[in-house]
Amino acid sequence: MADNYATTNPPVLVAQSISGPGVWFYSSVDVDADVDAANYFDNGSDLGMKVGDAVWVYDTAGVLTPMRVSAVTAGGAATVVAATVTV
Repeated sequence: MADNYATTNPPVLVAQSISGPGVWFYSSVDVDADVDAANYFDNGSDLGMKVGDAVWVYDTAGVLTPMRVSAVTAGGAATVVAATVTV
């Protein structure tokens, strides 16, 4: 499994809600199967990621995948998992 996450290329918070989930965007060479590894975003708590936040993951192969934050450790990492989008 590749793990190219670097704190110099963090996910970007693009929308924030007072009572609901935030929306993040993340672009990387890692495919979604790598990004959804446990604790991938090792500074997720510091960034302000919260359980339930949406994360749009774009890999350099041109694939955009909806994900959601499933876990955040206090003062530590965030884990994302695949999400379902209903329209």
